[in-house]
Amino acid sequence: MRLKDKIAIVTGAGGGIGRSSALLFAQEGAQVIATDLRCNAAEETVRIITSAGGRSLAIPLDISSSAEAINVTRQVEDRFGRIDILYNNAAITSFSSVVDITDGELDRVLAVNTKGLFYCCRAVLPSMITHKSGVIVNNASITGIVGAPGMAAYAASKGAVISFTRTLALEQAENGIRVNCICPASIDTPMLQASFHGTPDPEQARINNIKRHPLGRLGTPEDVAKLALFLASDESSFITGGTYVIDGGALIARRWRD
Repeated sequence: MRLKDKIAIVTGAGGGIGRSSALLFAQEGAQVIATDLRCNAAEETVRIITSAGGRSLAIPLDISSSAEAINVTRQVEDRFGRIDILYNNAAITSFSSVVDITDGELDRVLAVNTKGLFYCCRAVLPSMITHKSGVIVNNASITGIVGAPGMAAYAASKGAVISFTRTLALEQAENGIRVNCICPASIDTPMLQASFHGTPDPEQARINNIKRHPLGRLGTPEDVAKLALFLASDESSFITGGTYVIDGGALIARRWRD
C-alpha cells in the first residue's frame, strides 16, 4: 500500500476530485480525514470508504475561516498524533470578467481558493515541522498558467496557488516537507456540469469544452486522484515545488475560442 498508515486530510472531499482522491488514498492504506463545507457530503464519502474496509473520519470545514482550519488540525492531531498529508482540493469557480465582477464575488473566490488554501497549509505546518516530515498537494488549474477570459478571479486565484506552492516548497524543504501543485484542465465534476447548465445550450457547451482537449474527452476525478496519490506518496520523494499539468493536451492546443 502506497500510503499505509498515513494520516491524510483531504479538503472538499464531499464530491468530485476530493471524493475520488479520498477513496483512493484510503484504498492505499491512509486514514483519511474527509473535510467539506457540506458535512453530509463528507459523511457520505466516509460511508463509502468504511463500507469498503477503509478508515476515514468526516469533519466539517469552511476553509475560508482560519479558525476552522486550525480547529480541524487540532482535532486530527489530538486523535492521531500527527498529520502526514494535506491535499488542498476545495475550491469554487467564477465566471466574470475583470470589469463585470462584483467586490463580493471577487472576495469570495480569493477567500476560498487562495486564502483558504493558505490557511490550511499554515494550520498543518507546525505538526509537520515537529515531525520533520509531510506532504502538501495543492490543486491549481491550467487557468493559473495561461489565464481564462471571463474567469478573471478564478484564474488569478489559481495563479496565486502556483506561486504560493513554489514559495512554500522552498521555505519548508529543510524541514523535510514537500509541496507540489496539480493543474487540471476540464474535469467532469458536478462543478463543471453546473457551469454547462449556466449556458443557453448545456449540451453544446459540453461538446465545445471537449474540443479544447486533443485527447478527445474531459478528465475524470479519478485521473486527478491518481496524480495526487503519486505526489502524496514516497514514490515522489525527490519532487517538490513542481507544477503538474493534467489536461488532455489542452495547454498546448490553446483552442480557447472554439
